[in-house]
Amino acid sequence: MKTLYILGLLLLANVPLFAQNNTLFERATEAYNAGEFNKAIEFYDTILSNGQHSAALYFNLGNAYYKLGEIGPSIYYYEKALLLNPSDAEIKNNLSYANNMRLDAIEAMPKTAFARFYEATIQQLSFDGWAYLAVAMIFLFVACYVSYYLINSSTYKRITFITSLFAMGLCAASILFAYLQYEKYQANNPAIIFSREVTITSEPNGDSERIFALHEGTKVNVEESFEDWRKIKIADGQTGWLPADAIRLLKDF
Repeated sequence: MKTLYILGLLLLANVPLFAQNNTLFERATEAYNAGEFNKAIEFYDTILSNGQHSAALYFNLGNAYYKLGEIGPSIYYYEKALLLNPSDAEIKNNLSYANNMRLDAIEAMPKTAFARFYEATIQQLSFDGWAYLAVAMIFLFVACYVSYYLINSSTYKRITFITSLFAMGLCAASILFAYLQYEKYQANNPAIIFSREVTITSEPNGDSERIFALHEGTKVNVEESFEDWRKIKIADGQTGWLPADAIRLLKDF
């Protein structure tokens, strides 16, 4: 009883904050529709500072920065939105437009047909999404299992039996996909270049060999850290070091 009381107090304490964030979101939308993109960004940033974030919020931030012609931030926020909602077609579409504005044209390493099918499948949902689907399938299985013993009709018994098998199979697949998606999420440490141009070096110091240059908006994967330097890898497989302040990590929620 005491636990429920404390939980109730916490929920009541957060009500004003939720209301404030909803008001800020509405004002940001009004500012965006009026063409006041900087003002909209201020409202969205306030919501983030209040500890609330969502795919919709990051998507709107990406749109606002895109309207201002700031490609690096727009790609950054589209990518963050995509991490939270990997199957959203509108996010992917706007991210594609923003990526077309980048200076760096990097060709990704070729993948087999199986690898492309595998990635397309597990990326339909985030690992949270697959987990929620697994839970839903467990409930469906239990409902069908109970119905099987309560229903007298042989036809409906067959339907509930087949549905329960389908639910159990989809549950197992969802758990597997959630695990694979989570492993992939943990293994990668993506970031976006925020500097207009940054030189990639062979070692973590400014005196080492210059390998190539990258520009604002390019997506990289951070593989190592050394003091104020980060070792990165780009889509075509090239690696090198750059200053830590030249990038912003995408998973810093």
